[in-house]
Amino acid sequence: MALSSALFSGISGLSNLGNAMQIIGDNISNVNTVGFKSSSFTFQDLLSQNMFTRAGTSQVGRGTALSDIYATFEQGSFESTGNTTDLAIGGDGFFSVREPGSASLFYTRAGNFRFDREGYMVNPEGYVVQGWAVDGDGNITGSTTDIAMTSFTSQPQATNDVTVITNLDMRSEDHSTILSSKWDGTSSTPIAGTSYEYQSTVKAYDSLGSTHDVTVYYDKISGAEWEYIVTCNPNEDMRAGMAGTSSAGLLARGKITFNEGSGNITGISMSNLTGPTGTNQSVSVDPLQFTGTLLTNNATPTVVVQNPEELTTATTGSYTLTYNAGTGLWGTVPALPGGATITGDASQINIDLGGSVGNDITIGLTQTAADGDTIQVDLSGSNDWTALASSDINSNGYFEFGADFIGGAATAENIALDVGVRWNGSSFVPDSLATTQFASSSTTVYQSADGYGAGDLEGVDVDVDGLITGVYSNGQVLPLYKIALAKFQSLQGLYKEGGNLYRETRESGPATTSLPGSNGLGNIAPNSLEQSNVDIANEFVKMITTQRGFQANSKIITVTDQMLSELINLKR
Repeated sequence: MALSSALFSGISGLSNLGNAMQIIGDNISNVNTVGFKSSSFTFQDLLSQNMFTRAGTSQVGRGTALSDIYATFEQGSFESTGNTTDLAIGGDGFFSVREPGSASLFYTRAGNFRFDREGYMVNPEGYVVQGWAVDGDGNITGSTTDIAMTSFTSQPQATNDVTVITNLDMRSEDHSTILSSKWDGTSSTPIAGTSYEYQSTVKAYDSLGSTHDVTVYYDKISGAEWEYIVTCNPNEDMRAGMAGTSSAGLLARGKITFNEGSGNITGISMSNLTGPTGTNQSVSVDPLQFTGTLLTNNATPTVVVQNPEELTTATTGSYTLTYNAGTGLWGTVPALPGGATITGDASQINIDLGGSVGNDITIGLTQTAADGDTIQVDLSGSNDWTALASSDINSNGYFEFGADFIGGAATAENIALDVGVRWNGSSFVPDSLATTQFASSSTTVYQSADGYGAGDLEGVDVDVDGLITGVYSNGQVLPLYKIALAKFQSLQGLYKEGGNLYRETRESGPATTSLPGSNGLGNIAPNSLEQSNVDIANEFVKMITTQRGFQANSKIITVTDQMLSELINLKR
């Protein structure tokens, strides 16, 4: 009789249904586990036994066995969180994490990450998240590596460009013959408010992150032409030879030209101040060279250089000036270079070197000259002002002025001045927002400066493409890393390690690592966690059917036991 076979068939049912209940219990116990993937199971019959019947050979099954236990990698629902490093994957893929102290990689769908005390991005078990370092444009560099905040400071960036867009009132009057000559860096107020029409100040940064006020002063020349100077605080001007001179803080000057009919800007010029202006470098008057009544006063006359740009090597020389009381004029031997003229009177000498701005040099005498008195003037020539040509315009189409706020060996910086017009290679063309000359009050329309100071890391953001950016206290948002996602040819071949981790196996195939949103991988959902995909209702239904199956198999054992008892009782 095959009663024993029936007994063992029932036992196989009890054993495998008990295993099935264990799977169901594991699913239900992980209903709140982040990123958990539920397991499913299937049964199969065992090898059948051949039996002889009158109809021939027939087969009777010997029970049941678990055919397969497999994970269901269906997408779990997302839960929003307040943590920027909580990440969920919308679609296929796994986060790649490295085991601490080894090079072993594991894979997980649980994105509850945080930064540890050493700056590494880790899961709760301390496994380090993998990704790519990126450059300043967010492009990946090198191979995957640990994601770690190695620097919590944003390095300062020196200013390369300042933009000052203004409207300059066309009804304005000329306040200064030469605006740059009104600047005196040794004075507590370097330029008087009556010397210009309008001024606008913007903050610039040096390479160490300190801020400096850069002020542009404007004054009308006539018609549609304005002059401007670019200045800084004289105490912050660290260019060689500038400290303590009247030129300290005076960086550049130039002219802005408008269309008289439309008021739109048509061009700009610029000259950089490369050396201190004044008597020390460009003009000398020696009182010992005076003759006549001037010889009795050894005090040095007052010399004002209003336009040093005209003091070039062409004007270099020693000139003897003689006063003619009859005409009230001064003559010179040798004659000044072509185009130069001398005017004045017995108390002042004015020298015009032929430029377009009027007198270039004014010499105030310490006592009134008499007929025949002479004075020797030495013009040494000056390169203080360097006029910039179109070849000096930078690649963006703007003139640059020089500044040095630190005073080191290589701390000078060139800063582009953008007034809303740029050089296109043949002419100046206005930008969409440009300086104008309208009949309305002078005002600043827009101003900005690039560069920034040092900043501390205040937090991180993660984009849908996995880009991790650092948010710093200086307002900078800098790209740091891109998160790596991995996928496998056979998900069922992955080995569960516990702790929400999977390990690749021979059956799963090697991991293919790519960027989120590419190569069939899903996107990153920041501030979210993927919940368990366990369906409670489905698990309870499985529990009921498993329980009933277990109950039925137990009846097979009890009934078979009764039949065996009857068999034994045949022998009294």
